[in-house]
Amino acid sequence: MFHNLRIGRLAAIAALAGLTPVAMGQDPTAFPAGPVRIVVPFAAGGATDITARLVGEKLALKWKKPVIIENHAGAGGNVGSDLVAKAKPDGYTLVLGVTGSHSINTSLFKTMPYHPLRDFEPLTLATVYPNAIVVNTAVPANNLAELIALLKAKPEAFSYGSDGNGTASHLTMELLKTKGGFNATHVPYRGGAPMIADLIGGQIQIGITGLPAVQQHVKAGTLKLIAITTAKRAPGAPNYPTIAEQGFPGFAAAPWSGFFAPKGTPPAIVAKLAADLAEVMKDPELGKKMQELGSELVPDTPAEFRKFLETEIANWAMAVKVSGATVD
Repeated sequence: MFHNLRIGRLAAIAALAGLTPVAMGQDPTAFPAGPVRIVVPFAAGGATDITARLVGEKLALKWKKPVIIENHAGAGGNVGSDLVAKAKPDGYTLVLGVTGSHSINTSLFKTMPYHPLRDFEPLTLATVYPNAIVVNTAVPANNLAELIALLKAKPEAFSYGSDGNGTASHLTMELLKTKGGFNATHVPYRGGAPMIADLIGGQIQIGITGLPAVQQHVKAGTLKLIAITTAKRAPGAPNYPTIAEQGFPGFAAAPWSGFFAPKGTPPAIVAKLAADLAEVMKDPELGKKMQELGSELVPDTPAEFRKFLETEIANWAMAVKVSGATVD
């Protein structure tokens, strides 16, 4: 009787404080007890958004609880990521971070509202995929050599769009500009989808964004693909040539995405989230769908993901220095 009374009082206190059963230290196998929110720090329709929605669908089926995808774009992924860094660390708010938001931006921005490692619990790597350089169909270039020749001849006539200042797409193009000795005006967007719309509409002539976001447009003939940014051709798109094989041997810049929880999320919930995410990402149907989009699911453990992040932050810091890229 006294035991039951104590539980009742604890539950009442938790309800008043807005705590979940998990936050009270109850059995993590009961997680989640309600909807889980995944923040995408870019506009809807881009490569990161597509990944979050496909993985979220599988999680919702596994958990039998809603998984809500929210888009909070801005500052190269910093806006949405900061929102999650400052969220309640109970496992109910996650972010699908990317190369820019959780490695590049640390070196690119003079001040950051969060740190990728100190303010988050890395859960698992999600995808590795190529960025793709694509052009409007009116641009008279069908490969990288032809595009660079056009840019060298008339640099003022061309502008390129990226996923935003500080993103992997922006930095990769700046590195290529340095190595290729050409120029083009950078136009940052809040994710791939709005950039693609302007590219098809002719407001810009060149774009660089995740292959999953442009694959349908390339197949439909509304955009021309010039090159992808990984060291090797994509498993799901073997006909697309790399930058490396078009005159830039060794060139590789593979964007990635991965799931994070706020720092301080209970270890048992971190483990549960990591295990459940890894499980759904090993689903053959989901893997096939992602490959068709030009992406590859590569789940790992929190410890492996943390080590990967440490390396990525250091590598991209060198790339920022070499390219001279800055954020306005």
